[in-house]
Amino acid sequence: MNIIGNLLGHVLRIIYDVVQNYGWSIIAFTILVKVLLLPLTIKQTKSTKAMQDIQPKLQEIQEKYKNKPEKQQQEIMKLYQEAKINPLAGCLPLLIQMPIIIGLFSVLRDPVAYGVFQNEAAFKLADTGFLWLQSLTATHNIEMGILSGVSAYVMQKVMTPPDQAQGPMKTMTYVMAAMSFYWGYTFTAGLALYWTVSNLFSIAQYYLVMNPLKAKLANSKEEVINEEKPRIKK
Repeated sequence: MNIIGNLLGHVLRIIYDVVQNYGWSIIAFTILVKVLLLPLTIKQTKSTKAMQDIQPKLQEIQEKYKNKPEKQQQEIMKLYQEAKINPLAGCLPLLIQMPIIIGLFSVLRDPVAYGVFQNEAAFKLADTGFLWLQSLTATHNIEMGILSGVSAYVMQKVMTPPDQAQGPMKTMTYVMAAMSFYWGYTFTAGLALYWTVSNLFSIAQYYLVMNPLKAKLANSKEEVINEEKPRIKK
């Protein structure tokens, strides 16, 4: 994790050298990370749509070979290959983002150790406050907790399909909002700022990129594959 932390620290240092404001540097860093992850997010959306398309065929295989688990697994993998689907693709953005969040937690807790600033004196000159925050290393900031929690709640509400908005997903929305509030309140203000801006970016990304993409995929003319031939375009 030190390797990731050092890399993130040097990227943040380069951004700070250009921006010359620690708070805005964190925001710019957040946007950079989200933009770099956008291709993976688009791939995740396409993979989710493809998985939905093959659900009838998948259920048919599961029912047909319910007493032959090995054969069932072989047929399912064959179905994935023919449809050119990676069942793990949906997890990629999360798997990549988690080390970034963990590494950034270390960087923002001790930016000098990770190369953002040359020494403590340089860091103190930079960490003179941002908006209403007196220091981006401070913790237990109720405003950042509220912003983090509210942004997470709105993001979950926006990105949850209407047909899944009840039951477990509804509970998950409140759980994520509560956890985000706790993180925003207990973590350093800099990390809470990253988390909040990341949530806001995800909301904007959904309306500007992902929602139009989903509509395009829903109206696509691509067939769901069958046993006789691979998926083709009409």
